[in-house]
Amino acid sequence: MTTLKFGVVVLFYKYLEYPLTFFLGGTAYMLIEILWRGYTHWTMGICAGICFVGIYWFEQKHPQANLFLKCLFGVFFIAANEFVAGCIVNIILGWHVWDYSNMPLNLLGQVCLPFLFLWFLLCFPAFLAARGIKYLFNEKTVEIDRA
Repeated sequence: MTTLKFGVVVLFYKYLEYPLTFFLGGTAYMLIEILWRGYTHWTMGICAGICFVGIYWFEQKHPQANLFLKCLFGVFFIAANEFVAGCIVNIILGWHVWDYSNMPLNLLGQVCLPFLFLWFLLCFPAFLAARGIKYLFNEKTVEIDRA
């Protein structure tokens, strides 16, 4: 394979990085939710995909950060996205995908403290998965595969 062709392959490969990350995060979360409560909604896949892309981005920008601090970023990023998505999907559109109104310390029924703890715990494997995906899309890894 010539260098030019290989460069095009690497460029195409890099264009798949974030869409694949979005798809993996959304799909993984929807599977977890199906196992947890028996069903899910497509909007949860979109929200989770966005959240995982944020986690992936943070892992790329701050690879040396403490995992605990990464998870703190993750939980606040997830909560913000869940709140915005909830306001759109549940309040504005009235789809009633989720409702935390009966949970303690909730904000408009869209986010609540007990689930923030759950998201924090899920951030640990999410950041480890993001590190693995980052390794797959590392140019040095692609060069090794070229040989």
